[in-house]
Amino acid sequence: MTMSTTPVTLSGSAAKRIAALCAKEGNPDLKFRVSVDGGGCSGFQYDFNLVTEKKDDDLVVERDGVTMLVDGLSLLYLSGSEVDFVEELAGSMFVVKNPNATASCGCGSSFAV
Repeated sequence: MTMSTTPVTLSGSAAKRIAALCAKEGNPDLKFRVSVDGGGCSGFQYDFNLVTEKKDDDLVVERDGVTMLVDGLSLLYLSGSEVDFVEELAGSMFVVKNPNATASCGCGSSFAV
C-alpha cells in the first residue's frame, strides 16, 4: 500500500537518522519498520527495527530517500501519527506522536488506546 497522503508520516529528522543508521550498517536495502506490540506499562508498545523484507500488507512511507514500513495491524493503532527523532538532554530517540493514545507511561515507550 503506497499513498500520496499517508495515514502515518515520517519527520525530516527521523528520515535523516534512519539514513545514518542504514549507512552505518552498510546495507542500502534496509527499511525502517514501525510496529505496535502488546505489552509495556500502558498496554501497547512501539517497536522499531531495520529490516530488508516488505510484507504484502505493509504501508510504505518514503521520505528523503528512506523507507518506513507499517504493517496492517499496527496501522490501526498508528493512523494519524508522526514518527519523529528527537535529541534532548536526556538522550536521543525515535518517538511516535500518536493522536490515538489515551495514556502513556512516564518513559513514553508504551501507550493505551
